[in-house]
Amino acid sequence: MSYRDSQLARLEVNGKGFDYYNIADLPGIDHLPYSLKVLVENLVRNIDGQNITDDHVKALLDWDASAEPSHEIQFTPSRVVMQDFTGVPCIVDLATMRDAVKDLGGDPEVINPQVPAQMVIDHSVQIDVAGVPNAIEQNMDIEYKRNKERYQFLRWGQQAFKNFRVVPPGTGIIHQVNIEYLAKCVMTKPQGDSTLAYLDSCVGTDSHTTTVNGLGVLGWGVGGIEAEAAMLGQPISMLVPRVVGFKLTGSIPEGVTATDVVLTITDMLRKHGVVGKFVEFYGDGVAAVPLANRATIGNMSPEFGSTCGIFPIDQVTLDYLRLTGRSDEQIALVEAYAKANKLWGDTTDPAYVEPQYSEYMELDLGSVKPSIAGPKRPQDRILLSDAKQTFENTLPAYVTDRTAEGDVHVDSEAKGQFDIKNGDVAIASITSCTNTSNPSVMIAAGLLARNAHRLGLKPKPWVKTSLAPGSQVVTDYYRKSGLQDDLDALGYELVGYGCATCIGNSGPLDPAISQQINDNDLAVTAVLSGNRNFEGRISPDVKMNYLASPPLVIAYALAGTMDFDFENQPLGQNPDGNDVYLRDIWPSNEDIAATISSSLSRDMFVKDYATVFDGDSRWKGLDVPQGELFAWDPDSTYVRRQTFFDGMGATPAPVKDFKGARVLAFLGDSVTTDHISPAGAFKASSPAGQYLVEHGVAPRDFNSYGSRRGNHEVMVRGTFGNIRLRNQLLASMGQEVTPGGYTYDFTTGKPSTIFEASQHYKAAGTPLVVIAGKEYGTGSSRDWAAKGTLMLGVKAVIARSFERIHRSNLIGMGVLPLQFPDGESAQSLGLDGSETYAIDGIEAMNAGTTPRTITVTATRADGTTVSFDATVRIDTPGEADYYRNGGILQYVLRNLMAENTK
Repeated sequence: MSYRDSQLARLEVNGKGFDYYNIADLPGIDHLPYSLKVLVENLVRNIDGQNITDDHVKALLDWDASAEPSHEIQFTPSRVVMQDFTGVPCIVDLATMRDAVKDLGGDPEVINPQVPAQMVIDHSVQIDVAGVPNAIEQNMDIEYKRNKERYQFLRWGQQAFKNFRVVPPGTGIIHQVNIEYLAKCVMTKPQGDSTLAYLDSCVGTDSHTTTVNGLGVLGWGVGGIEAEAAMLGQPISMLVPRVVGFKLTGSIPEGVTATDVVLTITDMLRKHGVVGKFVEFYGDGVAAVPLANRATIGNMSPEFGSTCGIFPIDQVTLDYLRLTGRSDEQIALVEAYAKANKLWGDTTDPAYVEPQYSEYMELDLGSVKPSIAGPKRPQDRILLSDAKQTFENTLPAYVTDRTAEGDVHVDSEAKGQFDIKNGDVAIASITSCTNTSNPSVMIAAGLLARNAHRLGLKPKPWVKTSLAPGSQVVTDYYRKSGLQDDLDALGYELVGYGCATCIGNSGPLDPAISQQINDNDLAVTAVLSGNRNFEGRISPDVKMNYLASPPLVIAYALAGTMDFDFENQPLGQNPDGNDVYLRDIWPSNEDIAATISSSLSRDMFVKDYATVFDGDSRWKGLDVPQGELFAWDPDSTYVRRQTFFDGMGATPAPVKDFKGARVLAFLGDSVTTDHISPAGAFKASSPAGQYLVEHGVAPRDFNSYGSRRGNHEVMVRGTFGNIRLRNQLLASMGQEVTPGGYTYDFTTGKPSTIFEASQHYKAAGTPLVVIAGKEYGTGSSRDWAAKGTLMLGVKAVIARSFERIHRSNLIGMGVLPLQFPDGESAQSLGLDGSETYAIDGIEAMNAGTTPRTITVTATRADGTTVSFDATVRIDTPGEADYYRNGGILQYVLRNLMAENTK
């Protein structure tokens, strides 16, 4: 008898019965980490005798904590969450797949999400207006004007696809909405004549989906391509990972925030090395970690590099579910289910068994000190006490021969006259899912604003201040506590509910400030309460970006510069002329806790989420197209039918070796998906800008790359276009390395944009490769980093190492990820990108096998060659199927067609 039959059991909760799959009596379950128990339940529930069998369950139950990953399993998430930047292309692809099914003679309605799919529109609001009372209304008016076509398309999708719901703009950030409302911990669905209770799990089209790990819900970010496959019922192929046990002890000391804790953990785990691993928090100290802090820690899992950063279900979980408005029935089900299946994380419970882990780490929370991170990576932690000296040591790397050394005068119509210099804070934004979901740091910011306001302190005039919380509940408790008035007084008026600054939607700086920054090549800074600070991400005017807690964001706005010592330099003077230091306005832990207690209530969550899918009058007033197939507008510059399925047959063509390939980009270490995938604003002179101008769009109406992700013509033109990208192929050919999307075009013998060169190579029938260093693809799970790579004509990426999500996405688009031999690099092999490349051995995959290595031969202009055996980073049989089909979507479409023609 299969586990799926033998483990089906009955659970009684307050007089109501549920079916569930009991894993508590399976041999070996007791010592498994919590996260692997979740996978055991997932496997047992989804056994089908083909993709998932009893042997997969047994392999997981026999997990060897010390072994390297080798057992492949299929993870079937219970639901999929999306944000609109990455989600719109998903729905475009689903709509295009419906067209493709019809073209192949099938029923378009076979293309439908098979599991609940939810999209939260949170990435489109831009901070065009800040520092005025009605900033949010003005920004939302602009948002709807810019994004009308996209929003109409999404409303069509909501009515055309089953199992798909949209949370409209102006509601909150996906991850905060997820933990406050969407996540169930335990889900239910009809099964026969009964109701099945099963574990909530999810994947999301945003890497910070791991925020939900704080609730004990296993989930992580995937590329849009993987998310689409999951929506269409495809399990995600993965190797059973190593699990790092991270023990928490002690408690957070006075003056230290949850942000400081998470930056410390990020620093520790990055140094330890957790890429591709699960991280699980355990120990007696976990019970003292509030749920909001757990979510903050889980949120930063992509910055650790791990797949997830999860906490178990315990009383803290139940208390949070109650606070956020979940029903008493749901809370009782979560508790009963967790205890029945040995998922309850209370270390004082006599039945508790401490899990075994592959690796162990520990942090005494009492040892954490105030910190920031920057200027370009979230793991680059700096003690606040060292921030001034560290900034001064770092600054020389960001100045050029053009950079003004002293003060630069600004005459601003809106802000008055003042001087700015290197290091000055141009943006200080409270934003992003990491911190705005945490009342402790948000209340701390409000109290600091109140104390500063009472003493007459103000942000410096050159600082653009903004407040973009993750849910309307934040506004509720700010208003009830009266703190919003104090924030308003310091220029922190509400600008919108969305990711905003953290994803590059910081909006324009004051024109006079922007002009002087650029005319004098100043190295100004941004401080934000986000999770990403990669180069070029926050604003094209800002070179150096720092992550900080919300109260420190305000403190830096008051200081006006990163070149500041909070311990010894005053922020200003009070009305009596006495110096005011940061310690004078920093709120106590007691004051923060008391304010939360008196200002935050369950009623706020119940009220705000009662109409979460309704939207405002702008949303309700949109014209919505009808029908099972989308009526594509050939003149649309926002939403266009994809080309991935053009000419696709019912069976895949054989994969082929190739030769004569040219290098499109020759890159260094830590090239992120921010460097590859188009994001933020772009200029009229760029290839994307030229395309839009040719199609009648004025530069003022360009919007951002993110908002145009549904138009592949715009996106492919911006791929590898980040202003901080440095393509060393130009240097190899004796050319100046122009930052941005430039390369050397061997068809013309001169430099050009990457897009223009790709078109020349495509016309010549020349395949392309990208060569890179370590940690290629670090960063957000941006599907366009892989889609754009494919559309440029790149057949393979050869790197020293890959970040997990991007490697998977490349395979999902039919691009081959290859790794240099251990200890080798392009430089050690004497490669500079000027060679032509042949890759031999791919065709072995046509026989159903995946070679461990294949031969890469680089031929120099003088005829000499360099050959090496590159490791094929197709890690599972499932990924091999995707690659042989030309991509994951083609694989899914062919399978759905086959199943529906049986």
